[in-house]
Amino acid sequence: MADHNLATPDIAAPGRQQGAPEPERGAPEPERGAPEPERGVSQPATARWRRRLVVLGLVLAAVNLRPAVTSLGPLLEEVRADLGMSGTVAGLLTSMPAACFALFGIAAPRLARRWGPGAVVCAGLAAITAGLAIRPLVGGTAAFLAASALTLAGIAVGNVLMPVIVKHWFPDRVGPMTGVYSMALSLGTAVAAAVTVPMTDALGGGWRAGLGVWAALAAVAVLPWPMLARHRGGDGDRGRDRMPAAVPSSKAARTRITKSRTAWALAVFFGLQATAAYITMGWMPQVFRDAGVSASTAGLLLAVTMVMGVPLSFVLPPLAARLRSQGPLVAVLGSFGLAGYAGLWLAPAQGAWVWAVLLGVSNCSFPLALTMIGMRARTHAGVVRLSAFAQSTGYLLSIPGPLLVGALYQHSGGWDLPIALMAGLMVPQIAAGLLAGRDRTVEDEIDTGAAPTAGR
Repeated sequence: MADHNLATPDIAAPGRQQGAPEPERGAPEPERGAPEPERGVSQPATARWRRRLVVLGLVLAAVNLRPAVTSLGPLLEEVRADLGMSGTVAGLLTSMPAACFALFGIAAPRLARRWGPGAVVCAGLAAITAGLAIRPLVGGTAAFLAASALTLAGIAVGNVLMPVIVKHWFPDRVGPMTGVYSMALSLGTAVAAAVTVPMTDALGGGWRAGLGVWAALAAVAVLPWPMLARHRGGDGDRGRDRMPAAVPSSKAARTRITKSRTAWALAVFFGLQATAAYITMGWMPQVFRDAGVSASTAGLLLAVTMVMGVPLSFVLPPLAARLRSQGPLVAVLGSFGLAGYAGLWLAPAQGAWVWAVLLGVSNCSFPLALTMIGMRARTHAGVVRLSAFAQSTGYLLSIPGPLLVGALYQHSGGWDLPIALMAGLMVPQIAAGLLAGRDRTVEDEIDTGAAPTAGR
């Protein structure tokens, strides 16, 4: 699944104008304070080389934005047993991605304005590497949670700033380049879920080696970024290569967006689909293992769920953009989710592959949510405000879900109550999505303070 971020969802707004025209930056200009091109190498050749390096950096970074999460689910039982972790604490662990994405992601714009997005992404990848390397070495639950938080903080800034890097370096190819980045993210998500257990067995069967090996992949992703971080201008040109200061920070802007019922509906929809996604990533392998499925097969089932996001992330946004209301798509995806949860309740092992596919389709509510964010505002500034509000509020709303699942699992001793909770949360998700998918804009609601007229 692709992943969740607080940046302007340029890919999520098919058919909308992306703000005022900006200068062509397909081949970045020479930057004051940056090294001159080597003698005998033309400036266009240097620009092409740097753009290829950016593509490599984007792909490597995207591949590393989810393995820390999806590699843990198939080994969660071994981690809990070794560290003496209760079900409630395990629920806290599965809630941490959403919490860290909300809290640390908010800091990313300010850090990028100060240091430049390339430097912050580089630091984020270094944090991912350090956290993944430290996590297998600890001997207690508190230290494991702290190392996980360090990793997730690095992922959070990457979530926010990857689209900004794309827009800066490829302003004329935002869609295709974001497709490459999204595909790499989904691929990393699925591969980590599929190969963690077999790789753990090959390394001797210990969960520490199985989780720690992902630090090596993250370390490789760091390599292009120090060079890219240098290309941000000298002291006299400090702002040119930083993230555009487009995210409103005034209290008035935040107050206005909260007056929109559509904005709140989008925030609730985003939060509930994120809840479902992180419950799936954190707990679905355990559901299958408790039903008698082997650990390696449980990891493959999670990989199937995650890999559904690769093709559907390309299909859903353009389809949604052609519809005046996205409510029907919300209802269809929600129905897939309800069917998947019903299967987990009735026959988790017998129909495991079917339930994995159904839940994978349902989890593709994420690209649909991003598309609706882009369509529910008329202006670029409106999309920025709506994106920041819906995603940050949504991630905060998603924190309790995995915690509740862990607590119910521990106290009930089975999966009937947790699965009932998952299915129950799908109902308000559909309702909120139907409201958010109506053909209207937040500017109409903010300006009039009343229900807007449909259409734009």
